[in-house]
This record gives sequence, structure tokens and C-alpha cells, in this order.
Amino acid sequence: MYNLENLPEHLLEQYKNFRKEVPSILKAQNFADNIINFLFPFKADRKCNLPLIGLNLSQLMLDFKDLITPLEKTLNESVSKITDKFFNKVPKIYEHLMQDARLFLDFDPAARSMESIILYYPGFYCIAVYRLANVLYNLKIPFLPRMISEYAHSKTGIEIHPGATIGSHFLIDHGTGVVIGETTVIGNNVKIYQGVTLGAAYVKKSMKGIKRHPTIEDNVIIYSGSTILGGETVIGHDTIIGGNVWLTKSVPPYSVVYHESKVVIRNSKELKKNEPDLPG
Repeated sequence: MYNLENLPEHLLEQYKNFRKEVPSILKAQNFADNIINFLFPFKADRKCNLPLIGLNLSQLMLDFKDLITPLEKTLNESVSKITDKFFNKVPKIYEHLMQDARLFLDFDPAARSMESIILYYPGFYCIAVYRLANVLYNLKIPFLPRMISEYAHSKTGIEIHPGATIGSHFLIDHGTGVVIGETTVIGNNVKIYQGVTLGAAYVKKSMKGIKRHPTIEDNVIIYSGSTILGGETVIGHDTIIGGNVWLTKSVPPYSVVYHESKVVIRNSKELKKNEPDLPG
């Protein structure tokens, strides 16, 4: 058996320096999935009846208390009060998620049913985790909001900071590579495609607490590969942002913004005719 005393002294010193109590990351990930399964029981193949719903809710509340107990000294209120505040928000989270799922169904021609969206659409899953994490973030619970949002990021390739403000009826289609920064503000009925970045124009540590990400107003569509940067950048309502657009300035409402590039199509037979003969 290896003797811990044989470890290098600098390693032992490092272990002593990590003294902050933090939630279990595995418990945090399980909690995120369990509460989504509680909201949509068919995801976990559970029968839905009132006694079982009550039992599951009680278990979730116990799990949540256990999860945040290591943070007790850093919390603004008691573990019990924060647990009550979080679970009082759960009905509103559910209402938002049903609005999000409805937008997927109404907008995406490939969507067959609400159940299909909730079961396996990565965009919907990431939005669901964001809506949970955002409540935790606003309750000023350290560590936990990012733990579960990064869990969703690792599963879907979609990164939504829990501090972002996102309205109702939100859609992320396909989703891989989407990045939504901490101080982003997104209105209602906004649709985003894969590879979109809503980021900061530049990053410095001194910008902590300053709005550094864009504002997207209601009824905006942002197509794949577009990058919108800066805290003062506002995309006006009812605007369409085409693919691969780079924006660092505001756009008025009802705009259509697109990147114009030259695409050349030639006949491959002509190209082969003009190829020089290679020496034998």
C-alpha cells in the first residue's frame, strides 16, 4: 500500500489549500436530470399519479438540501429557505419550458410531437437546464449553477451561462457550438441556430459585473455561424441575421442582415481539360 507521506511536499501543500466546501458534481448532475424527469415523467418511464408525484417531490427537496448543505456558510439564507424559494419557482420553470417546446413544435417542420422535443432535442434539454440554473444563479448559490450548465454543455455542445437573461418561447435548433454569455439579454420568441456566438467584444477581468454581451430583442432569428459581440450591441426586434455574419454594432428593428460572399460554380469536366499532362 502506498504511503501518503511519500507524496511530494508541494502536492500535500496543494491539497491543504483547497479548503472550500463545494457540492458534489455528480450529485449536481443527477439532480439536474432528476428534476427534468420529474417535470416530464415519461422521460424516465415513470407512471404519473398524485402519490408518486408527491413522493418524488419530497425526495428532490431532500436531494437539493443535501446538495447545497456544504455551501451553508456562504449562503445568504438558510438551506431550508433557499430550498423553499427554489421549489416555489419550479411551476414557473415548467410553464416556460412548455412555451419553449411549443415554439419548437410550431416552427420546426421535423418536429413530430411535444414528446419528441422533450425526449431528445438537445436544444430543448440545454434550455431546460439553463432555466433551472438561472433560478439557482439568481438565488446567489455559488458553484451549483455552473456545475449543471456545464454538464448540459458537455452533453449537447451548447453553452448557456446561467446568468444570461432569456425570455419566453426560446428555440435553439441543432445547437452544436452555440455560446451565450453571462450578461446576454434575449427577448421573447427568439430562434438561434448552430454555431451562433453571443459574446463579449473583448475580455478583461476588470469587466466583471459590467454588461459585455449583446441584447437580442423579441422575434429575432439568428442563423448558423453568426457572431454578435459587445454589451452595447442591440439587435432590434423582428430582425433576421443571416449565416456567418460578424456584428459588433447595433441593428434597428425589422432589419435583414447578411454576409455577401462570392460563390463560384464551374464544370469539373472543363477543369480536367485544362489540367497539364503529368510526366510519365
